[in-house]
Amino acid sequence: MLDDDGLVRTVFSGLSPLVVEEVTDEGEQIRLRARTPDGSATCPGCGAETARVHGYHRRSVADVAIDGRRVLVVVRRRRLVCPTRGCRQTFREQVPGVLERYQRRALRLTSQIGAVVRELAGRASVRALAALAVRLSRHTALRLLLRLPLPALRVPRVLGVDDFALRRRHRYATVLIDAETRQRIDVLPGRTADVLEAWLRAHPGVQVVCRDGSGAYAEAIRRALPHATQVGDRWHLWHNFGEAVLKEVAGHSACWAKAGPPIKVGKRAQTTRERWHQVHDLLGKGVGLLECARRLNLGLNTVKRYARVPEPMRLQRAPQYRPTLVDPYRDHLRRRRAEDPAVPVLHLFNEIRALGYPGSFNLLYRYITQGRVEADRLPIAPRRLTRLLLTQPDNLKDEHRHLLDDLTAACPEMIDLAGLVRGFADLLRPREDNADRLDAWIAIARAADLPHLHAFIRGLDQDRDAVHAAVTLPFHNGGTEGVNTKTKRIMRQMHGRAGFALLRHRILLA
Repeated sequence: MLDDDGLVRTVFSGLSPLVVEEVTDEGEQIRLRARTPDGSATCPGCGAETARVHGYHRRSVADVAIDGRRVLVVVRRRRLVCPTRGCRQTFREQVPGVLERYQRRALRLTSQIGAVVRELAGRASVRALAALAVRLSRHTALRLLLRLPLPALRVPRVLGVDDFALRRRHRYATVLIDAETRQRIDVLPGRTADVLEAWLRAHPGVQVVCRDGSGAYAEAIRRALPHATQVGDRWHLWHNFGEAVLKEVAGHSACWAKAGPPIKVGKRAQTTRERWHQVHDLLGKGVGLLECARRLNLGLNTVKRYARVPEPMRLQRAPQYRPTLVDPYRDHLRRRRAEDPAVPVLHLFNEIRALGYPGSFNLLYRYITQGRVEADRLPIAPRRLTRLLLTQPDNLKDEHRHLLDDLTAACPEMIDLAGLVRGFADLLRPREDNADRLDAWIAIARAADLPHLHAFIRGLDQDRDAVHAAVTLPFHNGGTEGVNTKTKRIMRQMHGRAGFALLRHRILLA
């Protein structure tokens, strides 16, 4: 038994409102015997002071562990008699800050459990708490999580709105944050316009709403907050623009890849030309796109792709090759074929094998017949060229910058596309005059022969006010995207087994 009063007061300072009478070491558990202090107490019904004792009651509660061992506190509480006639006859005194009604854990232990459960949820929190000598089941852990108070809901001036999947392609939810402080505001079940509209009408005061290109969210904001400013997300604008640039680069690959191997004219190229003429002949007679698809037995998107390009050569793609074992010996092969154009492939194979070539004869033969030896450069994939176009020029290596300059200079449309990429990237730095500059950029893009970029511009026209706000105001939806990333981590921890109420609790308490 411990009898050092100073040590007891230090270790169990969280129980200072109680009078500790005895501390017993029971091996795996430490037992404290305590009582409530003498004096008067307040009746919870009428507020009258009384010190008249009717009886005593013992209650066992768990406290924070010490030295990896559980702590059990046995508290003797008084049952007091209320002096007010007509009020309750007796009542048990409470100890605010230490014990609450019906609780079997000290408040500081409950607070620690809540912090662990808030981060780890069910089974993981139980395993972590077991190492801290706290025993509870995963069901109790989840019940404690749902009892934790949520932050007070407040209406922000700038609201960020985005959706995330509860079950992809089946169920979704909407998360709302303060776009200025990135504090979570609420989580709504569903991503329809009615769900967001109901929340906005119930919580007036929002002046600016940051969102992506969702038409449902735009409609909800227009109906509930007609005077609020809608701000499109600049990341989504750049992402959609990048997809349009990739389509343009792929569509003009036959032009900018002229320095590479020639495009083979085979059965596929012939079929492409025939389909292009069929589609354009029907369109020239006034037949609609859907009717063209029905008559030619093609998909509607395929017909749109054929109708978008002015000539069939745009539909052909430059050949793409992967790196092979022959690439290090390309200069030697080129030099030997320049000296003797009739040199047999077997002689070339023996020569480069003596230089260390580890590949087969068939690989070398295909390499030569594909025209890769005489090509001025190795082919580059449209996706890689798009990445070079969308990368900030200062972040490119010299070799990549020279390659980009050579490829864009080989095609007039690529020259226009490179200039439009730089202009649009500059617009994503918010400035007050960007609205006029955006209109000028759109006029230049429409004059260029870039049909995929025209489709992107039509999307901008449908949401022009939000796009103008995105390029002129400093607000954005990046914080909401960050919350969604953390939400996916939370859902992975719960393995998709938790209901919406528990998920909402974890998101708002994170």
